[in-house]
Amino acid sequence: MNGIFWITAIAVAVVGLALLIVGIIDGNRFVVLREEFALPNITKECRFVFISDLHNKVYGKENQKLINAIKEINPDFILAAGDLVTSKENEDMTPAIKLINTLSNDYLIYYGMGNHETKIKTNRKEFGDKFDTLKKSLTSPNVVFLENECAILLDYNIAITGLELDLRYFAHFKIKPMEKSYLSATIGTPKRGRCNILIAHNPDYFPDYADWGADLVLSGHVHGGIMRLPVLGGVIAPSYRIFPKYDGGIFKEKNSIMLLSRGIGSHTLPLRFFNPAELYEVTLKSLPHNNNE
Repeated sequence: MNGIFWITAIAVAVVGLALLIVGIIDGNRFVVLREEFALPNITKECRFVFISDLHNKVYGKENQKLINAIKEINPDFILAAGDLVTSKENEDMTPAIKLINTLSNDYLIYYGMGNHETKIKTNRKEFGDKFDTLKKSLTSPNVVFLENECAILLDYNIAITGLELDLRYFAHFKIKPMEKSYLSATIGTPKRGRCNILIAHNPDYFPDYADWGADLVLSGHVHGGIMRLPVLGGVIAPSYRIFPKYDGGIFKEKNSIMLLSRGIGSHTLPLRFFNPAELYEVTLKSLPHNNNE
């Protein structure tokens, strides 16, 4: 009996140690993924870097590994889907600020809001002027915050809208139904005749984003479910829901596509299991005309 116990204990310890090693390795590396989409109303091919959920993570001295990877891609612009910082009162935002300021020397950056940015913006009692400090520290005119605002990229005929989702839509344990008029009341309607990209941090509302009229949705938030299992996918969402429907990758709804990043960083638990961080290189091309028209 004692022999079986010790064999079981050793096996559990070995598996636990192996998982810990995987978690540490995956928690400190990132992969570059490439996607290409043909979208309506694109007038000129473009390439952008998509980044989400940095949470002040650093790869190499002053994020040089991440910077080098982006420079190798040499995008036309960068789209960020929020949570580049973490909403902790005493957390140092320097890593995110330095990264954005360095990249803005060479690239336009459109910064959408995540729930962590919204928390430090709206909860002044806890965080004081932390959000103001973040914005003031990003001194380059190449950094464009999209707080329920839209930027037009005339060269490509693209409208980029950044949704600052109300914190009530980041509920734990459940998905709060979105009010029917919420999106139109918050960010207006899509720009007619343009390709509409919606930066929307929380992927749970993808059907609502599709109904709104987004051609391409860029989301993050879920961190790939922290651990990924074969077939089952991501294990747990930040809302504490098990096996979330949207955990990472490409999803389609009606005429909309969502690209969901598993994030480039992490917070609270600095481990990722079979789930390395992601940096996306995205190419957009014009949708071919239907020859039958």
